[in-house]
Amino acid sequence: MRISDEVAHFLNKQGYTVISTIDEYGYVHNSCKGIINIDVRGHIQLLDLYKQATHANLKRNPVISLTVVDEHKFIGYSLKGHARIMDKKDIQQDILKAWNKKISSRLSGRLMKNVKGDRGHAGHPEAILPEPEYIIEMDVDKVIDLAPADIGKHDMKRKGEEA
Repeated sequence: MRISDEVAHFLNKQGYTVISTIDEYGYVHNSCKGIINIDVRGHIQLLDLYKQATHANLKRNPVISLTVVDEHKFIGYSLKGHARIMDKKDIQQDILKAWNKKISSRLSGRLMKNVKGDRGHAGHPEAILPEPEYIIEMDVDKVIDLAPADIGKHDMKRKGEEA
């Protein structure tokens, strides 16, 4: 399934995403993962720094959901699909460079907010994150816009546009 440029841009701006998998008892397992690459033809690559519950869940059941939201802008998306696991030995250097660039950007952003007095975490957790253990390759089957339809129509009416 094709991912619109708007959704791809929104995903790329996020520092991380919450993905959901199904555990051995049928319960939903949520965890945060870093998006490393988005192919608008319907493929997303995510890095997992830990080879734990998510890895085991995907080995057993490849169904995956990815959710991103921006509370301030009141927009978000849920992407549903299937995943494959790419072992650590197959991670290309350009992917690791892209990941390190994202981590540096997150560190810089946190430092700037701290300088401005917007204190968050007391430390800089990104600086001590381990190297990725594997890549999750997701094939997107469905994209769901999480913003209520009437909110979008309301905004369009306020701008003098037709709903």
